[in-house]
Amino acid sequence: MTFPPNRRRALQAGGALAAASAFPSLLLGNAHAQSAWPTKSVRLIVPFAPGGSSEIVARSAASELTKTLGQSVFVDNKPGAGGNIAMQECAASTDGHTLILGHIGTMAVNPFIYDKLPFDTNRDFQPISLLAKVPSLYVVNANVPAKNLQEFIALARAKPGQLNYGSAGNGSAGHLAFEYLKMATNTFVLHVPYRGTGPQLTDLLAGRLDAAAVGAPAILAHIKSGKLRCIATGTKERLPQLPDVPTVAESGFPGFEMTQWYGLNAPASMSQAAIDKIAEACGKAMRNPLATERLRGDTAQPVGDSPAQYGAFIAAEQARWKKVIARAKIHPD
Repeated sequence: MTFPPNRRRALQAGGALAAASAFPSLLLGNAHAQSAWPTKSVRLIVPFAPGGSSEIVARSAASELTKTLGQSVFVDNKPGAGGNIAMQECAASTDGHTLILGHIGTMAVNPFIYDKLPFDTNRDFQPISLLAKVPSLYVVNANVPAKNLQEFIALARAKPGQLNYGSAGNGSAGHLAFEYLKMATNTFVLHVPYRGTGPQLTDLLAGRLDAAAVGAPAILAHIKSGKLRCIATGTKERLPQLPDVPTVAESGFPGFEMTQWYGLNAPASMSQAAIDKIAEACGKAMRNPLATERLRGDTAQPVGDSPAQYGAFIAAEQARWKKVIARAKIHPD
């Protein structure tokens, strides 16, 4: 049937109005689904034992995200197997409310030191935001007769294999940091792996370990108390908190830099709407003056970038550490 032009335009307009009347409910439904997340408490898995830099960054982030997201964000420590137990649990999560604290070890190192993992680091996890970078400090027990890095190197060369250093485990940031230093300084210091930063620090403070490379927040108080001596920092420039301690680069090894980093990752199953919402909240959290002051007071450098930026950062770190791991022949426990 053919309708006159005026009638045809009226029918078209009516159809458009009918279609438009159906769309608001769909659009509102989608908007509600996006704005409703999170609908319950959010679990932030930390793949390490309590007591290290990861604890400080995770709890600072969780506290700020709780305020922004409107639901409790709680920290759940799941140490073991170099962080792989926690990573596997997060990868398998489908509740839409589970996150994991990404780390240089789990995201950039483990893929190259383990022959086979029960997950794919790049395929099974989504990047959300780089939260903070933490300077690595090279420290010795107060009883070690080395006042600075040069003296420690001389001692290590005079007694190859007789000095030891501890780490939170094979492939941990502290392990990488010290192996990196050994490569740069051509020294041999025996590695003693622990199950987390906390147990490692217990033996370091007790004098059962000679040295370690640890994230600044976890040991700054022990350095200031005199229980540990910082012989060098892995930063590009001296830290305001330790103005008298030179960097490794200043100590005769130009270009040397070593910092730990922590980010937020989610399982591949999490919706993009939730990812975007968390990333925005991370940006706000890491820019919050109180959080910034708290983190910088512990020498951590807040970041809070986008999923794309964090994803590119992880890729660059994987390329960097793949070479170091191959050269140092780092293997898991």
